[in-house]
Amino acid sequence: MNQSILFIQTGGTIDKKYPQKTGAYAFEIDDAAFIPILAKAKVKFDFKTITLFQKDSQEITNNDRIKLLDFCEKSLHNKIILTHGTDTMMETAKFLSNIENKTIVITGSHLPECVNGSDADFNLGVAVGAVNALSNGVYIAMNGLAEEVKI
Repeated sequence: MNQSILFIQTGGTIDKKYPQKTGAYAFEIDDAAFIPILAKAKVKFDFKTITLFQKDSQEITNNDRIKLLDFCEKSLHNKIILTHGTDTMMETAKFLSNIENKTIVITGSHLPECVNGSDADFNLGVAVGAVNALSNGVYIAMNGLAEEVKI
């Protein structure tokens, strides 16, 4: 197993930006928020990043979850952090909860990373601590807590 941390973007508020296309009247999902967060933190651990999809969590389907499940199961990484929208992160966590021999931590934010006062940096930091400290399982890390999710 690969000891580096794999960061997977699926979308959600954490990745939203003010769009240029609509005159900044609504948010659109953009590049992964964990890229600038990790750069600001000057992390010293090895990591890999990937975008599987860029959706509001209310738009994530069971087909998306099947793709995510398959990707996580086949990944050589045993530490995975998944950024996700808060509305349906519990459903995704339950969907992934039977994955064995991996520690998967799902996190997001209530405000986009690009907004002053966002909780994105803190939540991602908690997720990094959790993925390194917790045993195998699927967890949600938000607001300073990391709790395991089981069916």
